[in-house]
Amino acid sequence: MLTIKENLLETLKKDGHPDRFVKGFEFLNVMPETAYFMGDYPVAPADHDQAGYDHYGVYWSLPVGQMGSYPVHDDEHTLVKDILDWREVVKKPMAPPVDGYWQMLKGKAAAVDRTQQFVCALHPQGIFERLHALMGMEDCFINFYEEPEEMQELIDFIVDVELDFAKNMVERVGIDAILHHDDWGTTNNSFLSPDMFEEFILPAYKKIYGYYKENGVLIVHHNDGYGANLVDFMIDMGIDIWQGVIPDNDIPALLEKTDGKLTFMGEIESRVIDIKDVTPEQIRAEVARACRKIGPHRNFIPCLTAGMPFTHIPYVAGAVAEAIDQMSAELF
Repeated sequence: MLTIKENLLETLKKDGHPDRFVKGFEFLNVMPETAYFMGDYPVAPADHDQAGYDHYGVYWSLPVGQMGSYPVHDDEHTLVKDILDWREVVKKPMAPPVDGYWQMLKGKAAAVDRTQQFVCALHPQGIFERLHALMGMEDCFINFYEEPEEMQELIDFIVDVELDFAKNMVERVGIDAILHHDDWGTTNNSFLSPDMFEEFILPAYKKIYGYYKENGVLIVHHNDGYGANLVDFMIDMGIDIWQGVIPDNDIPALLEKTDGKLTFMGEIESRVIDIKDVTPEQIRAEVARACRKIGPHRNFIPCLTAGMPFTHIPYVAGAVAEAIDQMSAELF
């Protein structure tokens, strides 16, 4: 029987021989503490409303009952009200100067069994998400058309921040993988046209992911929206695993199209089973649907489409892992 890490590596190969399904995030030891640039941004639901500023200066709110935080874009809190003024209002996040922080991360990394898992940093917001967090979605789209030069300079600024993050993670922590978030679509189309994505987003990620690739880091990119029209760009920028792939993307067709160049991690719908009052039978049925639809295919990892190795409803994660084991026994 292959180890968790060996099975993942076989799954990534075009001609690999995994002996079972990879169970979601089992191959990653994700360190959420690495997301230092988020500042006081609320990250976990609690029994009271939460709010705070991240290190760019964006104000986030997490009301009771919601699964995730949202940037607030009212008159009082929108950070970039005029793209021409972004240099005056956007703060540049800097790596923490406290030695204890880095020693803590190095200690956590050293405790990971690297024969089983990759030491993984977390980057919870990428280029596109950062842009619309700074100014709001509508202004973000408008500015791509009306002020492309300013948007490009702002993207370059964000890339510099991300490269500083990457250098610290590689040199000071010694990571093996990055779990990088950036949602690029709704359920039925990408937010940006492929042409606009190629012009603005692709070059930025070729710099960021290029650095990670040069240093042997596995790149897991989360996008739980439509991105089937962007897979060629994902391959070009160096993504190893697209995590969060919703069924609307048609994974079987993408497996044929990409021919082993990209691994797809998802298909199990979080919006269907990571919900209140879900039953064990519903969880097993959704996992079985996903695994039987794709089959024991190389370059496929059954996983909930949400972007972290935990679930909103705590028992769902364990139930999904158990159901994937059952499907491995049936299909491999």
